[in-house]
Amino acid sequence: MIKCTLRFPAAPELILAAFTFVCSHAFAVNPTPRGGGPGVGSPTPTLAASPSPTAVPPGTVDEKLFKGMQWRQIGPFRGGRALAIEGVPGEPDTYYFGAVAGGVWKTIDGGANWIPLFDKQPISSIGAVAVAPSDHNVIYAGTGEAAIRGDTTYGTGVFKSIDAGKTWENIGLKDTRQIGALIVDPRNENVVLVAALGHAFGPNQERGIFRTSDGGKTWTKVLSKDENTGGIDIVFDPHNPNIVFASLWQARRQPWFFSSGGPGSGLYRSEDNGVTWKHLEGNGLPGGILGKIGIAVSGADSNRVYAIIEAKEGGLYRSDDAGQHWTRVNDDGRFRQRAWYFSKV
Repeated sequence: MIKCTLRFPAAPELILAAFTFVCSHAFAVNPTPRGGGPGVGSPTPTLAASPSPTAVPPGTVDEKLFKGMQWRQIGPFRGGRALAIEGVPGEPDTYYFGAVAGGVWKTIDGGANWIPLFDKQPISSIGAVAVAPSDHNVIYAGTGEAAIRGDTTYGTGVFKSIDAGKTWENIGLKDTRQIGALIVDPRNENVVLVAALGHAFGPNQERGIFRTSDGGKTWTKVLSKDENTGGIDIVFDPHNPNIVFASLWQARRQPWFFSSGGPGSGLYRSEDNGVTWKHLEGNGLPGGILGKIGIAVSGADSNRVYAIIEAKEGGLYRSDDAGQHWTRVNDDGRFRQRAWYFSKV
């Protein structure tokens, strides 16, 4: 097994990478002072003037466009890590994020101000948030962060809102404890897939990949391995939601050490919207003990799939034929250290 002990310090470059990720995704709170309007007393960022950009071919990034960007941390300051970030298609100023100790937050002005939505709920640890593309009033939140460090907080299942976050209802999977990801079928807000990691400190049965087709009234476990292995990531093909990729992770947190990896971990593909699954192995993927796996499908080309894999021969892998064959394109160990935090792509 791959073990990490608590006495080892975190790699500073990875902490910086995580800080940059959170700053760039969770824009944070701009509190309203008592008696003042929104944003009163808040500092206004000053951006350097940039020259008019030169036209570049589609798909090409002009690095000059980034020179005027300045990142700043504006909160919230007491919510902990932000692992769940979700935008709303067609509403560029609306975002939701879930903090591991601060509940669900929402902005409707591009991050200038944030509203807490989850304060009345009995749990504040959020592992995943998803907005239904077919109905933006429908939001699902998976409670319990899946970054299972020593002081991790567990959740009580999946919550659902049908009024854009004003009210919430617990819709099940209460014993999953830690949820790594959840996704909503873009064609139907009632079809949801959840990657549930399960108990961090011991075995349990309610873990793996779960699917509902009735908005959470009933759940079916569609992919699982054993009582020590749970789901950690799941993504649709943006062009064809019948194609789904998911990963299972065998992991165990103990008071003095963390064990990541085992025969339960693996990468899977579904061609029927997550009802049945095929295990992907060989064909360029690493062998031996696998740990955490993060997945992404290109929005420009469905055949292009990426997976960041924790393993002896781990790294960033790419498939150009929708997951049939794989090539390791980056083996830098910095990208897979402390994988329970950073294995996202």
